[in-house]
Amino acid sequence: MGAVCPHWARTDLSGGRFERTFPTAIQLSFNPSLRIDFQGSRVTSDGGLLLVRELDERLGLSALIAQNIMDDRRGKNTQLPLPDLLRQSIYSRLAGYEDLNDAERLSQDPTFRLIGSEKIWDRGAALPSRLHWFETEVLSQEENLEGLSRINRKLIAKAEAMDSPQRVVLDMDSTEIPVYGEQEQSAYNGHFESTCYHPLLLFNGEGDCLAGKLRPGNVHSAEDWDEVLLPEIERQQELGKEVVFRADAAFAKPEIYETLEERGVKYAIRLPANDNLLRDIEELLTRPVGRPSHKPIVWYKGFLYQAASWKTARRVVAKVEFHAGELFPRLGFIVTNLETPSRAVVRFYNKRGTAEQWIKEGKQAVKMTRLSCIGFARTKCGWR
Repeated sequence: MGAVCPHWARTDLSGGRFERTFPTAIQLSFNPSLRIDFQGSRVTSDGGLLLVRELDERLGLSALIAQNIMDDRRGKNTQLPLPDLLRQSIYSRLAGYEDLNDAERLSQDPTFRLIGSEKIWDRGAALPSRLHWFETEVLSQEENLEGLSRINRKLIAKAEAMDSPQRVVLDMDSTEIPVYGEQEQSAYNGHFESTCYHPLLLFNGEGDCLAGKLRPGNVHSAEDWDEVLLPEIERQQELGKEVVFRADAAFAKPEIYETLEERGVKYAIRLPANDNLLRDIEELLTRPVGRPSHKPIVWYKGFLYQAASWKTARRVVAKVEFHAGELFPRLGFIVTNLETPSRAVVRFYNKRGTAEQWIKEGKQAVKMTRLSCIGFARTKCGWR
């Protein structure tokens, strides 16, 4: 059914340490691992989080929280340990609870009590007021926002240490997070045709979000690209990895090409079409003579090209597709310093589309678009 009945821990009435007691239940003979328990308070539909909790234990999340999140609480405010509060914030969103509206009910949920430290096994997890204070006052401090980013990257590094390829592919993209109020630094974006925030995200080839930055809604898609991308390139190169970068036409900027070339980074970036590029592939734009094939006719061409704003000529790969029933061909240009054949360059670039799927996963699975705070610092906390 997806529900579990954990063996709960109670405090004995004599005041000693709590001991584990096993409730009376009906053991099923056909499968001894199953039992029926009619005590509703011990049932949870979020038992899968226990496996996630085991993973974070093995990755050392508690130690990372202690090293990267500042805790200036004093006195009674320290009754709930910092790792417990952060886990409750993270795990509730993993379970599909988008905000703090369900925190009071979850504070007594068996799973949310078991994933914490012994202090909350009996008393329960944090109530909405405490969790709201933690997210808006503690985590929203600038040093703690930076600490959250470090925790994310160090967790990924632990996984990479187990199985990491010698060649690392980095995909960068921006997206839209619509807002529905007067939230600080939200603005109308003409491309998305909405009032929104416009975050920038960086992924590796496995779909891990390595870095990100929440930005005002009216900035250019490539704004602050260096702040997000360059630290990751340095980190990978220090490990002796070959780095390859992919991005769409919003990142077709000469300063990006030059910076990547200076650092020995290979790249494949979509290039917007223009009249000069079309002239370079003029011989490919004529539709083949005869009855159109049901299968698309695809041609590739590689050539050197130098735009007016470029200091040097660079390799450009063109792809031309003729489809049945379409009057004009589909065109695409990619600027690259890869040395592989033109067809291989296009195939490599096309895999960048998976980054857009990972963004959709973030929006739909963990509700990263649910940003309801008015202040920008508090909004950044909820986003991270």
